Amino acid sequence: MTSYIVGLNSGSSFDGVDAVLCQISMAEDGHPSRPVYVDGLTVDWPAELEPLVLRAFNNELSLFEMTRLNYAAGALYAEAANALLAKAGIDAASVDVIGYDGQTVYQEPPNREKEKAYVLSGNKSLVGKWLEGGYPCGFFIAESGVVAALTNIDTVTQFRPIDHALGGSAAPLMQYLDFVAFRNDGPTVTLNIGGIANLQLANKDRSKMMAFDTGPGNVIIDHVARVRTGQGYDKDGQLAAKGTIIQKLLDELFQHDFYGRQPPRSAWRLDFGAAYADDILQRYANRSTEDLLATLTRFTALSIAQSLVDYVLVRGPLTQVIASGGGTRNATLMANLSEELSKYNLKVTVSDEVGIPAAYKEAIKFATLAYANKRQLANNIPAAGGAVKYAVLGKLSWAPGKAQMAQEVLDRDEKVLGITRH
Repeated sequence: MTSYIVGLNSGSSFDGVDAVLCQISMAEDGHPSRPVYVDGLTVDWPAELEPLVLRAFNNELSLFEMTRLNYAAGALYAEAANALLAKAGIDAASVDVIGYDGQTVYQEPPNREKEKAYVLSGNKSLVGKWLEGGYPCGFFIAESGVVAALTNIDTVTQFRPIDHALGGSAAPLMQYLDFVAFRNDGPTVTLNIGGIANLQLANKDRSKMMAFDTGPGNVIIDHVARVRTGQGYDKDGQLAAKGTIIQKLLDELFQHDFYGRQPPRSAWRLDFGAAYADDILQRYANRSTEDLLATLTRFTALSIAQSLVDYVLVRGPLTQVIASGGGTRNATLMANLSEELSKYNLKVTVSDEVGIPAAYKEAIKFATLAYANKRQLANNIPAAGGAVKYAVLGKLSWAPGKAQMAQEVLDRDEKVLGITRH
């Protein structure tokens, strides 16, 4: 049976909420089939919410403000899902599930040295895993109960916490979709360039898979563009194309502590966020916007290529990298990347060419994870993320319309709000 699934995503680049409608069925091997794209759209963050989320990234909201933002973000996600279904002409009753992870506000990757020391100490405290043991954690907004209530569709979200509790990095999460989509194609490397860039090596044997962040994708580029030009990004990489590489800055960027970590590794705004980008802007205030963007764009391409060489190509020869994410729309970045990877006889292919729209792959990822959750299928990849076991990732909020033993609520507005309708 083929099901309609909605996937939503607002990633680390924070450039809108993507909504995608796809169809998924079960394959003969018991795993989901490759998702089939049906329709998609992107909804901008409203002017009244966007600054609040940016403040949340910098830990500038009170707990009370964050709580209301969590619900308001859920309402925005519901609006995106409803708008998508209206555009596609699909009734909510025809949709099996909505999947999304919410807007990540905070992500703390695992500290493997602390975890190792904790395990060797023999401490059996479960609480201590997070207070002393370096286990990962994160906070994600867009309340799933709000989405389920305002769409009347089962909603699965919060995919990362279970993997965190099992010692996994839960970032990136693209590897399950890649397993579903490419498991019958032989070893396949995919690259997603969002705010953070990540690589996945898909394989029919999940124990041979890997996934890890390579470093910044668009996050520093976008921040510099926003501060210097007032625009949210460098459209098509046009400014970067006019600049000259600042070699001193390029060398400094590779000295970041992140590049001393081994896969599976995760990056977040703690590593490459606004504070990091602002420091670059301050130290290189006398350099042109074009030169800064040229250098940062080159850095993203080089860090991706170096990660491929150091950790993926050592496992065996490959011929192509299938790229997705907003970074694929940056022509200068893609030209830099193609130039670097050609040195290793690797061709860069955009995922549109294999039936997965590059702009919506992350949203399709969450649709696929939600489809698996509803069927209690293991949807993490321990070999890629470091978890101790397979698990069903995600928390399910049922659609109100599926409530059993319910009865009609009459005259609610009059009784609760004092509104009389004639």
